Amino acid sequence: MDRDSSWPGTLPATVPVFPLAGALLLPGGRLPLNIFEPRYLAMVEDALAAGRMFGMVLPDPAHPQRAGRSTLYRVACLGRIASFAETEDGRYLITLLGVSRFRVAEELPDSPRGYRRVRTDYVPYITDRSEPPAAAADRPALLAAVRAYFQAQRIEADWTAIERTATPTLVTTLCMVCPFTDAEKQALLEAPDLRERAAMLVSLMQMDSIGPASGSERPS
Repeated sequence: MDRDSSWPGTLPATVPVFPLAGALLLPGGRLPLNIFEPRYLAMVEDALAAGRMFGMVLPDPAHPQRAGRSTLYRVACLGRIASFAETEDGRYLITLLGVSRFRVAEELPDSPRGYRRVRTDYVPYITDRSEPPAAAADRPALLAAVRAYFQAQRIEADWTAIERTATPTLVTTLCMVCPFTDAEKQALLEAPDLRERAAMLVSLMQMDSIGPASGSERPS
């Protein structure tokens, strides 16, 4: 799994944030983004000029928008722009590398260019900068859940590649790409460690594999 080892020990105390429903970034993961809204084009330009960092945060669906602004979850993930390209029609295609989770300590006034900013607290997530041990997750249970889930969702997969993928990378990738609800994605983000995130991932895939005919429901 990718880790950002080049960044010095001090992470930014304030960062721009990109609230985007359905988009989960985890430490070590890579998230492709298609940026086209003017304020977020400005955010990417400003980030490229100053450390290449901004945060990904999910809007909280449990709270209504206020003045057209979504309520943000209080835990987000800092990302570093790892690749960047500009299209002929003025969009930015970027890949964001997850660096560390952080707690939103305070939302700050918008930047002069219109994007949202927050003050960060990384202290609860100091271990995000280190590689989690693969043995922390139950790999056989994970692979069994993935097979059942992919079969239920009719997803074709390269099983040789999956079986060769390191467990931390596999957990991170599946959490980011599977079509879970935003509340479920947020729960995966907030899981304390790899073991608990993998166990939660297995449970979510098992519920989706069983399907609605069983009468099972998501926990509220």
